[in-house]
Amino acid sequence: MSKQTNVRLPDETYERLQALAARTGRTATYYIREAIEAQLDDLEDIYLAEQVLERIRKGEEQTLTSEEFWSGLDD
Repeated sequence: MSKQTNVRLPDETYERLQALAARTGRTATYYIREAIEAQLDDLEDIYLAEQVLERIRKGEEQTLTSEEFWSGLDD
């Protein structure tokens, strides 16, 4: 199942998207979906990393030095 959403784009972006769709015979929706799927993993990783960094700054997250990390792998 899929869901529908609306996206507002700047005029220039919209025109580029329409031109790409016309040149390739694909729909603008196809390229919007491709762009979102290509970037979503990275955006999720960035968001989660920012949360961890904030917890580290507050002293709520334990960290290890590289020596501690590598020595723990010998166990």
